[in-house]
Amino acid sequence: MSKKAIKDRPPKQAVKLSRAEKKQIAALIQKAKGDGKKHSAQQTIPYETMYPDGICRVRDKLYSKSLEFFDVNYQLAQPDDKTATFEALCDFYNSLDSSIGLQLTFVNRIAGKEDFSKSIAIPPQGDGFDDVRAEYAAMLQNQLSKGNNGLIKKKYLTFTLEADNIKTAKSRLSRLETDILNHLKILGSQSRPLDGKDRLEVLHGIFHPEGDSRFSFNWKWLAPSGLSTKDFIAPPSFAFKNGRTFGMGKLTGAVSFLQILAPEINDRLLADLLNVDGHLLVNLHIRSIDQSEAIKTIKRKITDLDRMKIEEQKKAVRSGYDMDIIPSDLATYGGEAKDLLRDLQSRNERMFLLTFLVVNLADNKQALDNQIFQAASVAQKANCSLVRLDYQQEAGLMSSLPLGLNEIPIQRGLTTSSTAIFVPFTTQELFQSGEALYYGLNALSNNMILADRKKLKNPNGLILGTPGSGKSFSAKREITNVFLVADKKDSILICDPEAEYAPLVNRLGGQVVKISPTSKDFVNPMDLNLNYSEDESPLTLKADFILSLCELIVGGKSGLEPVEKTVIDRAVREVYREYLADPVPANMPILEDLHNALKRQPETEAARVAAALELYVHGSLNVFNHRTNIDIHNRLVCFDIKELGKQLKKLGMLIIQDQVWGRVTENRELHANTWFYCDEFHLLLKEEQTAAYSVEIWKRFRKWGGIPTGITQNVKDLLASREIENIFENSDFIYMLNQAGGDRQILAKQLGISNQQLSYVTHSEAGQGLIFYGNVILPFVDRFPADTELYSIMTTRPEELANEA
Repeated sequence: MSKKAIKDRPPKQAVKLSRAEKKQIAALIQKAKGDGKKHSAQQTIPYETMYPDGICRVRDKLYSKSLEFFDVNYQLAQPDDKTATFEALCDFYNSLDSSIGLQLTFVNRIAGKEDFSKSIAIPPQGDGFDDVRAEYAAMLQNQLSKGNNGLIKKKYLTFTLEADNIKTAKSRLSRLETDILNHLKILGSQSRPLDGKDRLEVLHGIFHPEGDSRFSFNWKWLAPSGLSTKDFIAPPSFAFKNGRTFGMGKLTGAVSFLQILAPEINDRLLADLLNVDGHLLVNLHIRSIDQSEAIKTIKRKITDLDRMKIEEQKKAVRSGYDMDIIPSDLATYGGEAKDLLRDLQSRNERMFLLTFLVVNLADNKQALDNQIFQAASVAQKANCSLVRLDYQQEAGLMSSLPLGLNEIPIQRGLTTSSTAIFVPFTTQELFQSGEALYYGLNALSNNMILADRKKLKNPNGLILGTPGSGKSFSAKREITNVFLVADKKDSILICDPEAEYAPLVNRLGGQVVKISPTSKDFVNPMDLNLNYSEDESPLTLKADFILSLCELIVGGKSGLEPVEKTVIDRAVREVYREYLADPVPANMPILEDLHNALKRQPETEAARVAAALELYVHGSLNVFNHRTNIDIHNRLVCFDIKELGKQLKKLGMLIIQDQVWGRVTENRELHANTWFYCDEFHLLLKEEQTAAYSVEIWKRFRKWGGIPTGITQNVKDLLASREIENIFENSDFIYMLNQAGGDRQILAKQLGISNQQLSYVTHSEAGQGLIFYGNVILPFVDRFPADTELYSIMTTRPEELANEA
């Protein structure tokens, strides 16, 4: 258009709009463009895309990934172990460069008691034992009410980096994830990466802490529904009406930051903060500063402080004062800056920026104020201050989500060691599901201990304690629990040298086999189970047992001579020849058949062994020279050998072990487990022959579905030889009660127990001690209610038995 045309165009007329028209146009503009405010809970959640593999695009070029890590026993560890953990944590932080952001998120959520009640419920089965189930379940509910199991504690680590696209981000995050997992492994913490669905479930749990809404999501639902991932996790609403609190669904919350004032902080601060009751969210945003940049910044600060010092000295001279008198703050800051520079240059220290956020949530404002007061008291005790994020509640809450986003510009510069002092570990918990059994309350957190020994790599166990510490009671409680909770195909066999288990076994409908010189119950040590396994000869294994039996009978410091072993093995194969040809009960040999076969051997050594066997065949100790006349296929069987006497008791325990081994092989075909409890286990370990056979059981039972438990008071016997020491090494479950002084030192050295842990088995009351479950070590307290029928039939205290009588 020409200039002339523009000049000839008529002037614009001012358009006058009425107030109603202006309002209508403003409404149309707002409808078309929006007002820039967030109008839904989904819009408030600050991430753009969550991918199925767990990568989250938080913003345009910012990507993050998360993993869950689990507690280690830092608070109960030995000082050297604590130092090692702290140094490993420092190494981990130092391995992060300035391009990587790190976020530690600690989520405490109060779950409904109903959820936990269901997890420990024992449903009736209509088999005649529902009254026992009801009493045991009531005991568990009572213990649950004493504890703090309603508080679910989770720990997450989120790491972020910037990348131009998802492909670049994926490769870098994958390498970083591998490095972090390795560092956590060095720290002794188990961890697992979170995929996209896992991360959404974590966010859902934070937005619905009361558990009133179940997380339900599938990636294939997104396309047909037109929904986004945020629609499946968002709370009903967010409300940021004032600058001090916020609303999330039915809950009221507040975000605060930790103002670090103390020059030194105790490593208990974070642990104490996480013990505050109620819904709690604690976040540490950590980002390292480039080392050269940090050193330059501190040098500039020192230069500025020196300049200020010179100016103050000039003022002092002009005023006639001593030039060495300068403001104390200036002197303090100057010294601290020089110390910091020295640390960065000569020690393994780096600089980090830390943002420490605390989110409290409660049902109402009064409960919220109480929780904040508790948290503030913890901070004040550590010489720090918990300050409310006024008018930044939304940014603070969104920065507390495990997404790696920090929208709070309040940062504190700390060195590596100062950052690592916030040790993210306290004490482990043990609360498993499925066939988990009850073992008391965690003495540190008061939470219930539920553990499934079948989940261990090696479920073999030991119950250790001085007389009166509660060993037998603990074993009976576990036996009851196994009977009520474990698979019905599982068998429970007990070797009872002191006749303590009969009342419980009878109450549970089990079978008590009383073996004594006057009893009519007989167990044949020559019983042979032909269904041993596909790759092992049952006769070879039986011959090995009979060698141990003869070695125990013949005795002597050196045991059996090689020739004696040869003739015994030959005789064993001879006496089983008829049974192997026609395996009917009438052809099963007895001890007398072995005795006769040995007498027929030409060697003089055979005559010596036969002479030693005569006492047990034709003499007064012939209780084991009979065919088995009892049916021991009851699910719960107790072998009472109290009246066997000193000469026969060890022999009886060895024979019972062989009977148990036979039951294990039968159950293996049924894919069932065999629980075996051997009380007074130290009796078997005093003799080399019976000890060797016991060690063999501890080594091999696991492959066959056997779960043996040795109950003993003499730890020294467990460690009398390198071979017996294998029992410790092959036991991933140890229930340790009060220990004698000499045994405590042995156990501390053998199991690496710290002095603090050792205090729980030093002059402790009955039912108190330490539980070892794999790598988990927990102090426990088990106070079984005494006003129950189960207690009356499980207790072995003389005064209580007298009252019952």
